[in-house]
Amino acid sequence: MSFKQAIKNIRMKSLLSQEDFARKLNVSVITINRWENGKTMPNLIAMKAIKAFCEENNSEYSEIEAEWLNEKKKSE
Repeated sequence: MSFKQAIKNIRMKSLLSQEDFARKLNVSVITINRWENGKTMPNLIAMKAIKAFCEENNSEYSEIEAEWLNEKKKSE
């Protein structure tokens, strides 16, 4: 699974729109859209927010983290 699919799955399992998910992570809706379309990747601060969101909502973070790290390695 790719990062873009993993982040979209977390949002959808939480029954959130992109707008609501953006508010929870303190980012813009455009940012969420870009992540889910694979145009950009979250920075470290955003990943910390995603991790906190996952912990608060009993969502699996490890897959998102693994895909994020995998994408980062590809871009180096």
